[in-house]
Amino acid sequence: MDEGVVARLRAAGCVFAEDEARLIAETARTPAEAEAMIARRVAGEPLEHVLGWAAFAGLRVAVGPGVFVPRHRSELLVGLARERVRPGAVVVDLGCGTGALGLAVVHGIDGVELHAADVDPDAVAYARRNVEPAGHVHQGDLYDALPQVLRGRVDVLLASPPYVPTAAIALMPPEARDHEPRTALDGGGDGLDLVRRIAAGAPDWLRAGTGVLLIELSTGQAAAAAGAVSDAGLTSAQHHDDEAAVVTGT
Repeated sequence: MDEGVVARLRAAGCVFAEDEARLIAETARTPAEAEAMIARRVAGEPLEHVLGWAAFAGLRVAVGPGVFVPRHRSELLVGLARERVRPGAVVVDLGCGTGALGLAVVHGIDGVELHAADVDPDAVAYARRNVEPAGHVHQGDLYDALPQVLRGRVDVLLASPPYVPTAAIALMPPEARDHEPRTALDGGGDGLDLVRRIAAGAPDWLRAGTGVLLIELSTGQAAAAAGAVSDAGLTSAQHHDDEAAVVTGT
């Protein structure tokens, strides 16, 4: 490993400089490309944007500048959703970003009909690279993006919407604040604007009696989100780990 590269990355504040240097070396096709990647990382771009891919839930998904990088904390949501997916199920990843969550949920399960939707055209372009032809990708604002034939047929509806309160965005790490789209971060005054909209619309799309809604957010927001799910007429439950929370509605 080039110790000079490690030193440059470490000086730029990269905590895992050795690992990052190795990944750049393995990904770059030429020394010139490696140098360009190192320079971008030293300048503060997220490592995943520099590499062009992110590791998530055992998969490698395409990412790039201007799109949200899937977080490992979302693996709680993926695990809970996978428990509810059966062959033949209809799965919707709403506000899908790169499509990583929906793809991980259905990975290795035969006969699942996957739909992923996002309002951001850049995210949709990456989602199409990641999800198709295993699933279908749609562009539009939440439920407006979905084909009407899915109404009342969705078995698993998952969402990791933006849930950072507007005032807290300025406190986020520069990698996220400066390089990921604000639409993927800003959840409104209390961070729950999109959560409420998703919860309110879910009953029209879930399969009666068996469909389930799963929404990821921060642990401190779980009680309020569960209230929004209950207000929509669903039976809510909360699930927590050390990094995130998931509220379900059935």
